[in-house]
Amino acid sequence: MGGGILAFAAAFGAWPEAESMRARHPAPATTTAAPASQPATQPAPVAAAAAPAGGYSDTFLSGLRWRSIGPARGGRSTGAAGSDARPLEYYFGTTGGGLWKTTNGGTTWTPIADKTLKTSSVGAVAVAPSNPDVVYAGMGESQLRGNIIQGDGVYKTADGGKTWTHMGLAKTMVVSRIRVHPTNPDIVFAAALGDPYASTPDRGVFRSKDGGKSWDRVLFRDEKTGAADLVIDPKNPDVLYATLWEVFRTPHSLSSGGPGGGLFKSADGGTTWTEITRKPGLPKGLVGKSGIAVSGADSNRVYAIVEAADGGVFSSDNAGETWTQVSTDRRLRQRAFYYTRIYADPKEKDTLYVLNVGFFRSTDAARRIARSERRTATTTICGSRRAIRSG
Repeated sequence: MGGGILAFAAAFGAWPEAESMRARHPAPATTTAAPASQPATQPAPVAAAAAPAGGYSDTFLSGLRWRSIGPARGGRSTGAAGSDARPLEYYFGTTGGGLWKTTNGGTTWTPIADKTLKTSSVGAVAVAPSNPDVVYAGMGESQLRGNIIQGDGVYKTADGGKTWTHMGLAKTMVVSRIRVHPTNPDIVFAAALGDPYASTPDRGVFRSKDGGKSWDRVLFRDEKTGAADLVIDPKNPDVLYATLWEVFRTPHSLSSGGPGGGLFKSADGGTTWTEITRKPGLPKGLVGKSGIAVSGADSNRVYAIVEAADGGVFSSDNAGETWTQVSTDRRLRQRAFYYTRIYADPKEKDTLYVLNVGFFRSTDAARRIARSERRTATTTICGSRRAIRSG
């Protein structure tokens, strides 16, 4: 997996600059993947879809291709973030190269926190939607491969990256996600995976109401289980979803999954949580790493990707009360401890993205999956007006 960031001239899905990004060439897709014990069958080609009214034609988009925009020495990245207010401004954190920023859509990148950060591994980045000068960075890598660097909590800037302040949670060691309230930059959530090598109480979901000056742990299972994913409903910031992951790593071994893992929902801004792991339609056995996403078009549409013997991609049309398994495609589930990342489109409820050793997109709620022509591993995606992803 190479370092750096990949950019496309226009976003997938329905970001403002490209209401429709359709396949320029027939792409492989499957309706049902073969189980792990059976050989996979050749997928059938998917015909290119016509652009909707107001969108761009296939001819207009046919010349666009993914390309690397660097930086060549940035290293692997597992966190990236941008802002609708500044469509050419992005941040990304690397697993060993610190925190980087561009203000020209990726033409040039600058390391912006080397003098402040006490560790080189940045696992999560979030820009406050209501104030793009406020950015939070969570430290440590949650993709638990054999060579990982732990972090020391959360850092914050209030001046667009010119200066940074350590905001606590140092003992969490690995922060997998940071989410900021859409209208109040002082309300911030940190999903802490915790120490991957030891059982500790410094893990779970934490919330701050004062911009990171103080933190309350609002979701916790046990000292072996940390938080892997966290999302805020785009239409209702009081609704959050989180996934917990029971995992243990040594330099020579990995244990992923256990009774501590699961999916959770809050309807009161993170104060209380309800477990939804055993809701009808979700896996029945032990759960490993999970990812979750809420559609920006319909709050009732929730997607999850779950590592389990009977796992895969699941869809809910009633905000997590019941679920349907919509894909068991092994391309989306392989190397689950490292990937298991799913994102919902902001405008089309049937469009979603799954990141793995390829960049996958579906426009029919994961019943068919097409892979980007760019053959690279992906671990994060962000985009307001343009898509940027890491590889």
